[in-house]
Amino acid sequence: MKKVLIISYYWPPAGGPGVQRWLKFVKYLPDYGIEPIVYIPENPTYPLLDDSLVNEVNEKVTILKHKITEPYNWASAFSKSSTKKISSGIIPNKKKQSLMQRLMLWVRGNLFIPDARVLWVKPSISYLTDYIQKNNIDTVITTGPPHSLHLIGLGLKKQLNIKWFADFRDPWTTIGYHKELKLSKSAAKKHKELEREVLTTANQIIVTSPTTKKEFEAITDKPVTVITNGYDVEKIEKQPLDEKFTLAHIGSFLSERNPTLLWQAISELINENQDFKKSFQLKFIGAVSQEVLSTITGFELDSYVDNLGYISHTEALVQQRKSQVLLLVEIDSPDTRCIIPGKLFEYMAAERPILAIGPKGADFSTIITTTNTGVFATYTEKEKIKETLLNYFKQYQQGNLKTNAIGLQHYSRKNLTGQLATLLNN
Repeated sequence: MKKVLIISYYWPPAGGPGVQRWLKFVKYLPDYGIEPIVYIPENPTYPLLDDSLVNEVNEKVTILKHKITEPYNWASAFSKSSTKKISSGIIPNKKKQSLMQRLMLWVRGNLFIPDARVLWVKPSISYLTDYIQKNNIDTVITTGPPHSLHLIGLGLKKQLNIKWFADFRDPWTTIGYHKELKLSKSAAKKHKELEREVLTTANQIIVTSPTTKKEFEAITDKPVTVITNGYDVEKIEKQPLDEKFTLAHIGSFLSERNPTLLWQAISELINENQDFKKSFQLKFIGAVSQEVLSTITGFELDSYVDNLGYISHTEALVQQRKSQVLLLVEIDSPDTRCIIPGKLFEYMAAERPILAIGPKGADFSTIITTTNTGVFATYTEKEKIKETLLNYFKQYQQGNLKTNAIGLQHYSRKNLTGQLATLLNN
Protein backbone atom coordinates (compact mmCIF):
# COMPACT_ATOMS: atom_id res chain seq x y z
CA MET A 1 0.00 0.00 0.00
CA LYS A 2 1.09 3.57 -0.71
CA LYS A 3 1.81 5.41 2.57
CA VAL A 4 0.51 8.97 2.98
CA LEU A 5 1.22 11.17 6.01
CA ILE A 6 -1.72 13.41 6.96
CA ILE A 7 -1.01 16.38 9.25
CA SER A 8 -4.11 17.63 11.04
CA TYR A 9 -4.81 19.64 14.18
CA TYR A 10 -8.41 18.47 14.59
CA TRP A 11 -8.98 14.81 15.37
CA PRO A 12 -11.30 12.93 17.74
CA PRO A 13 -12.20 13.64 20.49
CA ALA A 14 -12.41 17.10 18.87
CA GLY A 15 -15.98 18.02 17.97
CA GLY A 16 -17.34 20.37 15.35
CA PRO A 17 -17.03 20.43 11.55
CA GLY A 18 -13.23 20.76 11.42
CA VAL A 19 -12.66 17.12 12.34
CA GLN A 20 -15.13 15.47 9.94
CA ARG A 21 -13.39 15.93 6.59
CA TRP A 22 -10.19 14.02 7.30
CA LEU A 23 -11.75 11.58 9.73
CA LYS A 24 -13.85 10.36 6.80
CA PHE A 25 -11.03 10.46 4.22
CA VAL A 26 -8.89 8.35 6.56
CA LYS A 27 -11.81 5.94 6.98
CA TYR A 28 -12.04 5.21 3.24
CA LEU A 29 -8.50 5.69 1.88
CA PRO A 30 -7.50 2.02 2.56
CA ASP A 31 -10.31 0.98 0.18
CA TYR A 32 -8.32 2.70 -2.57
CA GLY A 33 -4.95 1.13 -1.73
CA ILE A 34 -3.63 3.98 0.39
CA GLU A 35 -2.38 3.62 3.97
CA PRO A 36 -3.04 6.84 5.93
CA ILE A 37 -0.71 7.80 8.79
CA VAL A 38 -2.18 10.64 10.86
CA TYR A 39 -0.05 13.17 12.76
CA ILE A 40 -1.87 15.18 15.46
CA PRO A 41 -1.01 17.19 18.60
CA GLU A 42 -0.56 15.20 21.79
CA ASN A 43 -2.12 17.81 24.09
CA PRO A 44 -4.43 20.05 21.99
CA THR A 45 -6.89 22.64 23.26
CA TYR A 46 -10.13 21.83 21.45
CA PRO A 47 -13.02 24.31 21.91
CA LEU A 48 -15.52 21.47 21.36
CA LEU A 49 -15.31 17.80 22.35
CA ASP A 50 -17.29 14.85 21.00
CA ASP A 51 -16.15 11.52 22.45
CA SER A 52 -18.53 9.61 20.16
CA LEU A 53 -16.26 10.36 17.18
CA VAL A 54 -13.45 8.32 18.75
CA ASN A 55 -15.41 5.21 17.81
CA GLU A 56 -15.16 6.13 14.12
CA VAL A 57 -11.34 5.96 14.04
CA ASN A 58 -10.08 2.75 12.46
CA GLU A 59 -7.95 0.92 15.03
CA LYS A 60 -5.51 -0.10 12.30
CA VAL A 61 -4.66 3.51 11.37
CA THR A 62 -1.26 4.68 12.64
CA ILE A 63 -1.62 7.79 14.80
CA LEU A 64 1.47 9.89 15.57
CA LYS A 65 1.33 12.44 18.36
CA HIS A 66 3.72 15.22 19.32
CA LYS A 67 3.45 17.82 22.06
CA ILE A 68 2.13 21.26 21.17
CA THR A 69 2.49 24.57 23.02
CA GLU A 70 -0.91 26.25 23.06
CA PRO A 71 -1.09 30.04 23.68
CA TYR A 72 -4.83 29.64 24.28
CA ASN A 73 -3.91 27.83 27.50
CA TRP A 74 -2.10 30.94 28.70
CA ALA A 75 -4.93 33.23 27.59
CA SER A 76 -7.57 31.19 29.41
CA ALA A 77 -5.95 32.18 32.69
CA PHE A 78 -7.23 35.73 32.04
CA SER A 79 -10.58 34.97 30.38
CA LYS A 80 -11.68 31.39 29.89
CA SER A 81 -14.96 32.17 28.12
CA SER A 82 -13.43 34.69 25.68
CA THR A 83 -10.59 32.31 24.90
CA LYS A 84 -12.97 29.45 24.12
CA LYS A 85 -15.13 31.62 21.86
CA ILE A 86 -12.22 33.14 19.91
CA SER A 87 -10.47 29.76 19.51
CA SER A 88 -13.69 28.34 18.03
CA GLY A 89 -14.12 31.28 15.63
CA ILE A 90 -16.87 33.11 17.51
CA ILE A 91 -15.73 36.75 17.43
CA PRO A 92 -17.90 39.23 19.36
CA ASN A 93 -19.45 42.19 17.58
CA LYS A 94 -16.96 45.09 17.38
CA LYS A 95 -19.21 47.39 19.38
CA LYS A 96 -19.58 44.84 22.18
CA GLN A 97 -15.98 43.68 22.51
CA SER A 98 -14.44 44.07 25.95
CA LEU A 99 -10.93 45.45 26.38
CA MET A 100 -9.70 41.92 27.07
CA GLN A 101 -11.34 40.59 23.90
CA ARG A 102 -9.83 43.37 21.78
CA LEU A 103 -6.41 42.67 23.26
CA MET A 104 -6.73 38.93 22.63
CA LEU A 105 -7.72 39.49 19.01
CA TRP A 106 -4.75 41.83 18.46
CA VAL A 107 -2.32 39.34 20.00
CA ARG A 108 -3.84 36.48 17.99
CA GLY A 109 -3.54 38.40 14.71
CA ASN A 110 -0.19 40.13 15.12
CA LEU A 111 2.00 37.97 17.36
CA PHE A 112 0.93 34.49 16.25
CA ILE A 113 1.16 34.40 12.45
CA PRO A 114 -0.63 32.72 10.80
CA ASP A 115 -2.42 31.49 13.96
CA ALA A 116 -2.03 30.37 17.55
CA ARG A 117 -0.70 26.93 16.59
CA VAL A 118 2.46 28.32 14.97
CA LEU A 119 4.60 27.14 17.91
CA TRP A 120 3.95 23.57 16.76
CA VAL A 121 5.64 24.12 13.39
CA LYS A 122 9.38 23.77 14.16
CA PRO A 123 9.05 20.81 16.59
CA SER A 124 6.84 19.02 14.08
CA ILE A 125 9.24 19.51 11.17
CA SER A 126 12.06 18.12 13.28
CA TYR A 127 10.03 15.12 14.47
CA LEU A 128 8.48 14.28 11.10
CA THR A 129 11.68 14.64 9.09
CA ASP A 130 13.14 11.70 10.97
CA TYR A 131 9.90 9.67 10.77
CA ILE A 132 9.44 10.23 7.03
CA GLN A 133 12.99 9.15 6.22
CA LYS A 134 12.83 6.02 8.38
CA ASN A 135 9.45 4.92 6.99
CA ASN A 136 9.95 5.69 3.28
CA ILE A 137 7.04 8.12 3.00
CA ASP A 138 6.99 10.27 -0.14
CA THR A 139 3.63 12.05 0.17
CA VAL A 140 2.45 14.49 2.86
CA ILE A 141 -0.93 16.21 3.22
CA THR A 142 -1.53 19.24 5.42
CA THR A 143 -5.04 20.46 6.19
CA GLY A 144 -5.98 23.89 7.51
CA PRO A 145 -7.15 25.90 9.24
CA PRO A 146 -5.18 26.23 11.38
CA HIS A 147 -2.97 27.31 8.47
CA SER A 148 0.16 26.90 10.61
CA LEU A 149 -0.03 23.26 9.57
CA HIS A 150 0.74 24.27 5.99
CA LEU A 151 4.01 25.73 7.28
CA ILE A 152 4.89 22.23 8.52
CA GLY A 153 4.32 20.94 4.99
CA LEU A 154 6.36 23.83 3.59
CA GLY A 155 9.27 22.99 5.89
CA LEU A 156 9.15 19.28 5.02
CA LYS A 157 8.98 20.09 1.31
CA LYS A 158 12.10 22.26 1.56
CA GLN A 159 14.07 19.70 3.57
CA LEU A 160 13.01 16.43 1.93
CA ASN A 161 11.47 17.45 -1.42
CA ILE A 162 8.52 15.18 -0.71
CA LYS A 163 5.25 15.39 -2.66
CA TRP A 164 3.06 17.82 -0.73
CA PHE A 165 -0.71 18.36 -0.92
CA ALA A 166 -2.12 21.45 0.86
CA ASP A 167 -5.81 21.05 1.71
CA PHE A 168 -7.73 24.25 2.50
CA ARG A 169 -11.00 23.56 4.31
CA ASP A 170 -11.40 27.36 4.44
CA PRO A 171 -9.53 30.21 2.71
CA TRP A 172 -6.62 31.93 4.45
CA THR A 173 -6.47 35.73 4.09
CA THR A 174 -10.00 36.13 2.73
CA ILE A 175 -11.85 34.15 5.39
CA GLY A 176 -14.47 36.29 7.12
CA TYR A 177 -12.87 36.59 10.56
CA HIS A 178 -9.42 37.54 9.17
CA LYS A 179 -10.48 41.20 9.01
CA GLU A 180 -11.46 41.10 12.69
CA LEU A 181 -7.93 40.28 13.91
CA LYS A 182 -6.83 43.94 14.12
CA LEU A 183 -3.82 43.28 11.89
CA SER A 184 -1.02 45.79 11.54
CA LYS A 185 0.21 46.47 7.99
CA SER A 186 3.30 44.33 8.57
CA ALA A 187 1.21 41.45 9.99
CA ALA A 188 -1.23 41.60 7.07
CA LYS A 189 1.72 41.55 4.65
CA LYS A 190 3.26 38.56 6.44
CA HIS A 191 0.00 36.59 6.15
CA LYS A 192 -0.12 37.31 2.41
CA GLU A 193 3.52 36.31 1.92
CA LEU A 194 3.08 33.00 3.75
CA GLU A 195 -0.13 32.25 1.86
CA ARG A 196 1.61 32.84 -1.47
CA GLU A 197 4.64 30.74 -0.49
CA VAL A 198 2.43 27.81 0.49
CA LEU A 199 0.32 28.06 -2.66
CA THR A 200 3.31 28.28 -4.98
CA THR A 201 5.41 25.56 -3.27
CA ALA A 202 2.90 22.74 -2.69
CA ASN A 203 2.61 20.23 -5.53
CA GLN A 204 -1.18 20.19 -5.36
CA ILE A 205 -3.76 22.48 -3.77
CA ILE A 206 -7.12 21.05 -2.67
CA VAL A 207 -10.05 23.36 -1.86
CA THR A 208 -13.68 22.87 -0.93
CA SER A 209 -15.38 25.35 -3.28
CA PRO A 210 -15.20 26.74 -6.85
CA THR A 211 -14.80 30.33 -5.58
CA THR A 212 -11.70 29.44 -3.53
CA LYS A 213 -10.30 27.58 -6.54
CA LYS A 214 -10.66 30.71 -8.67
CA GLU A 215 -9.14 32.87 -5.93
CA PHE A 216 -6.08 30.62 -5.53
CA GLU A 217 -5.58 30.18 -9.28
CA ALA A 218 -4.97 33.94 -9.43
CA ILE A 219 -2.02 33.42 -7.04
CA THR A 220 -0.42 30.16 -8.15
CA ASP A 221 0.25 28.10 -11.27
CA LYS A 222 0.07 24.87 -9.26
CA PRO A 223 -3.00 22.67 -9.86
CA VAL A 224 -6.01 23.54 -7.70
CA THR A 225 -8.71 20.87 -7.35
CA VAL A 226 -12.14 21.14 -5.73
CA ILE A 227 -13.10 18.26 -3.43
CA THR A 228 -16.08 19.39 -1.41
CA ASN A 229 -17.07 18.09 1.99
CA GLY A 230 -19.77 15.47 1.97
CA TYR A 231 -22.00 13.08 3.90
CA ASP A 232 -21.30 9.60 5.20
CA VAL A 233 -23.63 6.63 5.28
CA GLU A 234 -24.64 6.83 8.94
CA LYS A 235 -26.33 4.00 10.79
CA ILE A 236 -29.19 6.11 12.06
CA GLU A 237 -32.58 4.46 12.48
CA LYS A 238 -35.51 6.07 10.75
CA GLN A 239 -36.78 8.84 13.01
CA PRO A 240 -40.34 9.99 13.68
CA LEU A 241 -40.72 13.61 12.63
CA ASP A 242 -41.27 16.31 15.23
CA GLU A 243 -44.93 16.93 15.92
CA LYS A 244 -44.34 20.68 15.80
CA PHE A 245 -43.41 22.50 12.59
CA THR A 246 -39.74 22.74 13.57
CA LEU A 247 -37.18 24.91 11.83
CA ALA A 248 -33.83 23.59 13.08
CA HIS A 249 -30.33 25.05 12.89
CA ILE A 250 -27.47 22.67 13.66
CA GLY A 251 -24.02 24.09 14.52
CA SER A 252 -22.60 27.38 15.78
CA PHE A 253 -24.88 30.36 15.13
CA LEU A 254 -22.44 33.29 14.99
CA SER A 255 -23.35 36.95 15.50
CA GLU A 256 -22.55 37.89 11.92
CA ARG A 257 -24.91 35.19 10.61
CA ASN A 258 -27.84 36.86 12.34
CA PRO A 259 -30.61 36.94 9.65
CA THR A 260 -32.91 39.68 10.90
CA LEU A 261 -35.20 39.29 7.89
CA LEU A 262 -35.81 35.63 8.84
CA TRP A 263 -36.93 36.52 12.36
CA GLN A 264 -39.11 39.27 10.87
CA ALA A 265 -40.66 36.83 8.37
CA ILE A 266 -41.41 34.31 11.15
CA SER A 267 -42.89 37.03 13.35
CA GLU A 268 -45.18 38.14 10.52
CA LEU A 269 -46.31 34.57 9.82
CA ILE A 270 -47.11 34.05 13.51
CA ASN A 271 -49.21 37.23 13.56
CA GLU A 272 -50.97 36.44 10.29
CA ASN A 273 -51.58 32.69 10.58
CA GLN A 274 -53.06 31.17 13.74
CA ASP A 275 -52.28 27.61 12.64
CA PHE A 276 -48.64 28.54 12.05
CA LYS A 277 -48.55 30.23 15.45
CA LYS A 278 -49.78 27.08 17.21
CA SER A 279 -47.43 24.72 15.37
CA PHE A 280 -44.14 26.60 14.88
CA GLN A 281 -40.95 25.89 16.84
CA LEU A 282 -37.42 27.20 16.32
CA LYS A 283 -34.83 24.59 17.27
CA PHE A 284 -31.16 25.41 17.94
CA ILE A 285 -28.49 22.72 18.26
CA GLY A 286 -25.03 24.09 19.05
CA ALA A 287 -23.59 27.35 20.35
CA VAL A 288 -25.77 30.40 19.67
CA SER A 289 -24.38 33.92 20.06
CA GLN A 290 -26.06 36.26 22.51
CA GLU A 291 -26.65 38.78 19.74
CA VAL A 292 -28.75 36.26 17.79
CA LEU A 293 -30.76 35.41 20.90
CA SER A 294 -31.27 39.11 21.69
CA THR A 295 -32.57 39.79 18.18
CA ILE A 296 -34.99 36.89 18.50
CA THR A 297 -36.16 38.36 21.81
CA GLY A 298 -36.71 41.69 20.04
CA PHE A 299 -39.18 39.98 17.71
CA GLU A 300 -40.93 38.33 20.70
CA LEU A 301 -40.03 34.83 19.55
CA ASP A 302 -38.51 33.56 22.81
CA SER A 303 -41.42 31.26 23.58
CA TYR A 304 -40.93 29.47 20.24
CA VAL A 305 -37.26 28.64 20.86
CA ASP A 306 -36.02 25.19 21.90
CA ASN A 307 -32.30 25.64 22.55
CA LEU A 308 -30.67 22.19 22.93
CA GLY A 309 -27.08 23.47 23.13
CA TYR A 310 -24.11 21.38 21.99
CA ILE A 311 -24.81 17.66 21.55
CA SER A 312 -22.79 14.80 20.06
CA HIS A 313 -22.50 14.40 16.30
CA THR A 314 -24.62 11.25 16.39
CA GLU A 315 -27.37 13.03 18.33
CA ALA A 316 -27.18 15.95 15.89
CA LEU A 317 -27.77 13.55 12.99
CA VAL A 318 -30.86 12.21 14.78
CA GLN A 319 -32.17 15.75 15.29
CA GLN A 320 -31.63 16.53 11.61
CA ARG A 321 -33.80 13.58 10.60
CA LYS A 322 -36.53 14.50 13.13
CA SER A 323 -36.81 18.16 12.14
CA GLN A 324 -39.43 19.33 9.67
CA VAL A 325 -37.21 21.94 7.98
CA LEU A 326 -33.44 22.51 8.27
CA LEU A 327 -32.00 26.03 8.41
CA LEU A 328 -28.65 26.91 6.85
CA VAL A 329 -27.28 30.45 7.28
CA GLU A 330 -24.02 31.96 6.04
CA ILE A 331 -22.63 35.45 6.66
CA ASP A 332 -23.80 38.06 4.15
CA SER A 333 -20.43 39.04 2.66
CA PRO A 334 -18.60 38.58 -0.65
CA ASP A 335 -15.86 36.88 1.42
CA THR A 336 -18.21 34.04 2.37
CA ARG A 337 -19.44 33.16 -1.13
CA CYS A 338 -16.80 30.41 -1.14
CA ILE A 339 -17.96 28.84 2.13
CA ILE A 340 -19.88 25.60 1.66
CA PRO A 341 -20.82 24.59 5.22
CA GLY A 342 -20.06 20.94 5.97
CA LYS A 343 -23.49 20.48 7.50
CA LEU A 344 -25.11 21.17 4.12
CA PHE A 345 -24.24 17.65 2.97
CA GLU A 346 -25.55 16.06 6.16
CA TYR A 347 -28.70 18.14 5.76
CA MET A 348 -29.14 16.78 2.23
CA ALA A 349 -28.60 13.19 3.41
CA ALA A 350 -31.19 13.72 6.18
CA GLU A 351 -33.83 14.06 3.45
CA ARG A 352 -35.47 17.07 5.05
CA PRO A 353 -36.15 20.28 3.07
CA ILE A 354 -33.60 23.07 3.55
CA LEU A 355 -34.14 26.80 3.89
CA ALA A 356 -30.78 28.43 3.15
CA ILE A 357 -29.85 32.10 3.52
CA GLY A 358 -26.57 33.53 2.33
CA PRO A 359 -24.75 36.06 0.15
CA LYS A 360 -25.61 36.55 -3.51
CA GLY A 361 -23.55 34.17 -5.64
CA ALA A 362 -22.86 31.72 -2.80
CA ASP A 363 -21.35 28.45 -4.04
CA PHE A 364 -23.68 26.38 -1.88
CA SER A 365 -26.77 27.89 -3.55
CA THR A 366 -25.84 26.02 -6.74
CA ILE A 367 -25.56 22.72 -4.86
CA ILE A 368 -28.97 23.17 -3.22
CA THR A 369 -30.57 24.04 -6.55
CA THR A 370 -29.00 21.24 -8.62
CA THR A 371 -29.77 18.57 -6.00
CA ASN A 372 -33.35 19.82 -5.50
CA THR A 373 -32.90 19.72 -1.72
CA GLY A 374 -34.26 23.11 -0.71
CA VAL A 375 -34.61 26.83 -1.35
CA PHE A 376 -31.88 29.48 -1.25
CA ALA A 377 -32.54 33.16 -0.50
CA THR A 378 -30.31 36.19 -0.07
CA TYR A 379 -30.46 38.64 2.83
CA THR A 380 -32.71 40.95 0.79
CA GLU A 381 -35.39 38.38 -0.05
CA LYS A 382 -37.68 38.43 2.96
CA GLU A 383 -40.81 37.72 0.94
CA LYS A 384 -39.16 34.68 -0.67
CA ILE A 385 -38.25 33.37 2.80
CA LYS A 386 -41.76 33.98 4.06
CA GLU A 387 -43.31 32.31 0.99
CA THR A 388 -40.97 29.30 1.35
CA LEU A 389 -41.81 28.82 5.03
CA LEU A 390 -45.52 29.10 4.32
CA ASN A 391 -45.25 26.61 1.45
CA TYR A 392 -43.34 24.15 3.66
CA PHE A 393 -45.93 24.66 6.40
CA LYS A 394 -48.83 23.84 4.07
CA GLN A 395 -47.05 20.62 3.03
CA TYR A 396 -46.49 19.85 6.73
CA GLN A 397 -50.21 20.29 7.41
CA GLN A 398 -51.02 17.91 4.56
CA GLY A 399 -48.50 15.35 5.87
CA ASN A 400 -46.35 15.34 2.72
CA LEU A 401 -43.42 17.64 3.56
CA LYS A 402 -40.38 15.91 2.03
CA THR A 403 -37.61 16.29 -0.53
CA ASN A 404 -36.99 14.58 -3.86
CA ALA A 405 -33.22 14.86 -4.07
CA ILE A 406 -31.20 14.41 -7.27
CA GLY A 407 -27.58 13.22 -7.57
CA LEU A 408 -26.67 13.05 -3.87
CA GLN A 409 -24.26 10.14 -4.43
CA HIS A 410 -21.71 12.56 -5.89
CA TYR A 411 -21.26 13.99 -2.38
CA SER A 412 -20.86 10.72 -0.48
CA ARG A 413 -17.67 10.55 1.59
CA LYS A 414 -16.55 7.36 -0.15
CA ASN A 415 -16.99 8.88 -3.60
CA LEU A 416 -15.08 12.01 -2.57
CA THR A 417 -12.28 9.88 -1.12
CA GLY A 418 -12.06 8.20 -4.50
CA GLN A 419 -11.43 11.61 -6.07
CA LEU A 420 -8.69 12.26 -3.49
CA ALA A 421 -7.12 8.83 -4.13
CA THR A 422 -6.95 9.58 -7.85
CA LEU A 423 -4.92 12.73 -7.12
CA LEU A 424 -2.63 10.89 -4.70
CA ASN A 425 -1.94 8.08 -7.17
CA ASN A 426 -1.10 10.37 -10.11
